[in-house]
Amino acid sequence: MQLIWDDFLKLIKEESGSRVVETWFKAVSLQKWEEDTKTVYLKTPNQFVTKWLQQHYTTLIKTHLSRLLHIKDLNLVFLCNSKKESLTRDIIPASIISSQNNLYNSSSINTSIVKFKEKFPKSKKNKKKETSQINKNYTFNSFVVGPSNSLAHAAAYAVCQNLGKVYNPLFIYGGTGLGKTHLLHAIGNEVFKKKNQITIRYQTTDKFTTEFINSIRLDKTHHFREKYQNTDLLMLDDIQFLSNKEQTQEAFFHIFNTLHEKGAQIILSSDTFPKEIKGFQSRLKSRLEWGLVADMQMPDLETKIAILKKKAETNKINLKDEVANFIASKIKSNIRELEGALIRVEAFGTLTNQQITLQLAKKVLLNIREPKKDGIMLNDILKNIAKIYSISVNDLKSKKRQKDIVFVRQVTFYIMKKLSFCSLQVIGEFVGKRDHSTVLHSITKIEKKLQTDAALAQKLNQIEQEILMN
Repeated sequence: MQLIWDDFLKLIKEESGSRVVETWFKAVSLQKWEEDTKTVYLKTPNQFVTKWLQQHYTTLIKTHLSRLLHIKDLNLVFLCNSKKESLTRDIIPASIISSQNNLYNSSSINTSIVKFKEKFPKSKKNKKKETSQINKNYTFNSFVVGPSNSLAHAAAYAVCQNLGKVYNPLFIYGGTGLGKTHLLHAIGNEVFKKKNQITIRYQTTDKFTTEFINSIRLDKTHHFREKYQNTDLLMLDDIQFLSNKEQTQEAFFHIFNTLHEKGAQIILSSDTFPKEIKGFQSRLKSRLEWGLVADMQMPDLETKIAILKKKAETNKINLKDEVANFIASKIKSNIRELEGALIRVEAFGTLTNQQITLQLAKKVLLNIREPKKDGIMLNDILKNIAKIYSISVNDLKSKKRQKDIVFVRQVTFYIMKKLSFCSLQVIGEFVGKRDHSTVLHSITKIEKKLQTDAALAQKLNQIEQEILMN
């Protein structure tokens, strides 16, 4: 049975990618199959995985297992916690259904610690009474869910239902202002409602680092370790800022191990995929990927409009559909900028005693330059660089390894990452269907050259200006 399942995983990896295998199929196993009833039994680690597989991978599973087992009209049954769940049942996980009554977080939050009254069953020590600074406004109900963040939202909600047992750690990554901090605080608020007497600790990485440095200076590192190790839910925001901080990484590494071994939940956020974070110990990067890695992207137009309407409703702003549509279309960077644009329009209207109209919004946001779509932006960069270096676009996209072509290709990756909002995966796919690790390696090479090559730095700056002016 294991050989069949291994072959199945290879097929899934080829068709859907290693990320899908690691995220959804790694913890699933083929238990048995009954030839007479044409039934295959799969064992899943929890209800959340079962429902997600039912929702998204039914056809894929049946297609490949039917081929491997030589079965037509295969029946599929999940075994989860000693219960059977047939795929013929119509189950849709509520945690992944988009709600229009949600809102992204748009601001950074200070250190937050929550202490509850009763004792958590696993706790053996009396814990000091602490006050909560988690922002009560950042909940799951105030978070707009769309295609760009549904996995992160669903995973965050699932973690709340079973701390330390589902996706530990949970690693959420995405660009600035897309709602990562909101989700962390939403988890804190949700756990606050459901659990009694556990310690929840939210901390920004900058403050975590400062606290560690102070503990060294005051010779109180044991207090620092004890504080974080005696935690039932640890949420560390913007962990990429641990980059190149070797001693702090070492301290966090041991805290992570202690928490994970005792079954405490760990939730981390970053603007970068774990493997792409520079200046991190390999063993720490490995641990960051032990659980689930979920990304958050810039939302689509419909989701941005929903965010604006919710923000307007919360702040009692009379926002017409045409104005919301215009602002959502105008702002391409992140949710923070989106909400900031709404605030600017509302403030101007209030100060000048004018109603918020489409004309007023256009006037206020006149100086905001409208970025090009990702595909157009990447294509413009590619064409400009090819022209400047007298190399064809086809050569840059090809597998050719001539030294001059490789260098210009590296420059292309560097400028694409700097000028666009595209992920490394999107950039690599655009330029000859390359892996994101190839793109990262190229960018790193150019960054190292720029440290010692002033002429190259000037050249690339000129290229960037030329592209932006077109």
